[in-house]
Amino acid sequence: MATLTTPAVSLQPKDYGSNQEVRWCPGCGDYSILAQIKKALAAVGRDPDQMVFISGIGCSSRLPYYMATYGIHGIHGRAPAIASGLRLVRQDLDIWVVTGDGDGLSIGGNHLLHAIRRNLNIKILMFNNRIYGLTKGQVSPTSEMNKKTVSTPYGSVGAQINPCSVAIGCEATFVARTVDMLPKHLEYVLQRAAHHRGVAFVEIYQNCNIFNDGAYKYMTDKEVRDDNLIELEHGKALIFGKNGDKGIRLGSGYRPEVVKLGEGGVSLYDLLIHDEKATSPALGFMLSRLRYPQFPEPIGVFRAIDAPVYDALIDDQVKRLTAEKGPPDMQKLLDGPDPWEVE
Repeated sequence: MATLTTPAVSLQPKDYGSNQEVRWCPGCGDYSILAQIKKALAAVGRDPDQMVFISGIGCSSRLPYYMATYGIHGIHGRAPAIASGLRLVRQDLDIWVVTGDGDGLSIGGNHLLHAIRRNLNIKILMFNNRIYGLTKGQVSPTSEMNKKTVSTPYGSVGAQINPCSVAIGCEATFVARTVDMLPKHLEYVLQRAAHHRGVAFVEIYQNCNIFNDGAYKYMTDKEVRDDNLIELEHGKALIFGKNGDKGIRLGSGYRPEVVKLGEGGVSLYDLLIHDEKATSPALGFMLSRLRYPQFPEPIGVFRAIDAPVYDALIDDQVKRLTAEKGPPDMQKLLDGPDPWEVE
C-alpha cells in the first residue's frame, strides 16, 4: 500500500470520539469501522470542528453520535441529499456520508446516484452487511439470490446489486472496497478517500453477527482468504493466492479468467495490470464484477481520477452570472416573468 501524506494537525484517534456510549450489538463489525475511521482521520490530520458526518436510518447510521464532530442523523435514504445541500452552502466543511446497503441502495438509491454522478466533494461510506439489521433481518438489495430471511422465507429472487459497480457506472471519481476485519487495509482506504477531491465512494464489507453472521467469512478467515480476495494496487499485476502463484488475465471475448503462474506457459506478463487512474471506467467496472466463488473478490481502490467538482462548478457559475447581471433581485425572481393578480 502506498505511503500517504503527513497530517495537517496533530490529534490522536481518541480526539475524534464523542462522550456517547457506543451501542451496537456485541461483535458487530461497526465497532471496527468506527475505530479505523478515527485512526484514519488522525493520520490525515482532519480538524473535527470542520467536519460533519451525515447518516440516514439503520445500524450504520448511529455513527454520527460517536464522533466528536458535527453530525446529522437524517431520515431514511436522504443522507446524500442533505450532504448535497450542505456542500453547496458550506464549502469549508469536510463532509462524510454514512449509509448502509438498505438505506443507501433501496429508498436512498436515487439520491445516491445523483450525488455520485455530480461528483460532489463528499465521502460516502457504505456499510454492506447484505441484510437489514436494524429492522431485524429482512432481505436487502445486496443479499444474494435465494437468501432466506424473515421477509423471504422461501429464498429471495431478483438480481443482487453490486455497490461498486453502481458507483463506477455513475462515473464516480473514487471507488474502493474494503473489509471491516482487515483493519490496516480499511484504515488505508479511508485515508485515500479522505485525500480525494470529489466524490469518494467506499464500500465496506461488514459482518452482522446477529442476522447474517459469517457472510464474509471467505474474505476474513485466515485459512482461506488469500485464495478468495485480491488486493488491487495501482500499476501492479493482479496476483493472489497463499503462494502468490495465481492471477487474473483477459481470456477470449475479453473475459477475465483465473490462471496459475507457470502452468501452460503463463507468466507474470500475461496478467492484467491494475490502473486506477484510467480515464475509462471499463477496467474498474470489470474488476468490480468479480465475485466469489468463481473469482477472488477485489479489495482496494478501483478508480481514482481527477474531474471537475460539482460544488466548485456551481460556485463559479454563480460568481460569473453575478458579475454579468448583478446581484439577484429576490422579489423579481418570486414574481416571475409574467405575474398576474387575482382580485
